[in-house]
Amino acid sequence: MTQIMTHDGVRTGPIRHSVNGSINAKGSIHDDATATKLGMRGGTVAGSIHMDLFGPLLLETFGERWWETGNLSLYFTNATTDREPVQASLGIPAEGVSDLQVEAWVDRADGMRVAEGTAAVGHPEAVSALMGRAARAVESGQLRILSGLSVGMQIEPATACYTEATLKDYMGRITEPMAMHDSSRWGGAVVPLAGYVNVLYGQAIGSLRRQIKDVVGLFGAIEIRNVHGPLIVGRDYRTGGKVVALGESPKTEYFWYETWAEDSNGKRIAEHRMQLRFMKASSPLYQ
Repeated sequence: MTQIMTHDGVRTGPIRHSVNGSINAKGSIHDDATATKLGMRGGTVAGSIHMDLFGPLLLETFGERWWETGNLSLYFTNATTDREPVQASLGIPAEGVSDLQVEAWVDRADGMRVAEGTAAVGHPEAVSALMGRAARAVESGQLRILSGLSVGMQIEPATACYTEATLKDYMGRITEPMAMHDSSRWGGAVVPLAGYVNVLYGQAIGSLRRQIKDVVGLFGAIEIRNVHGPLIVGRDYRTGGKVVALGESPKTEYFWYETWAEDSNGKRIAEHRMQLRFMKASSPLYQ
């Protein structure tokens, strides 16, 4: 059972060691050789993996209602490598408020900030960390790696499913196993928070990702939203979405996009906002 500590208006989970499950994905940012060549300390842990650190904290703070109408919105500030110690924290909300938002963050054990943002339940007045973050507008013609993308470009509809086999494999390395990943009152096992990204990124965005070749990418920011959640293991969902912004930094080009997942009756179950970054140093277009 997760030991949650409370101090100075903050709930903090125990120190965990997030696993780089893609360390053998050669040519990716998770591969040691590729990552160090691009200036990283080693192959990086996907930001989505750190989201699982929040499961028990969200349950303690918001109850199971979070999996029905809650969101978690994180901007990643520093990458970690395989099994580096990390710790998640949430602000403690005021009592008697049903729709609310609190600060959320992940720190490495030495104090380095890994991610920062917000968590909320219901429909608070405040906007989430990522929805409130101004997306720098850049025309696609100014970009090299992302020249084929444009704001408003649609993501092709697809069918996505987080399978029982995927869950079984992931439970061997998840930092916060929870009872709801076995069974729940929603009629099945709940998809882990990192698994939301499998469905809403990994299986939804293939039509865009195929246009971006010969370059190393990484997650810059992730928000997952339960609309009429949660996502359930083994169920098929219809996904789609669109590009909402393009931009660049000195080291990367990036785009923001939104995706959604609907059940077989057309009900919106979950939504997702992500910033995907692409390393200029890894692209022949910048050589």
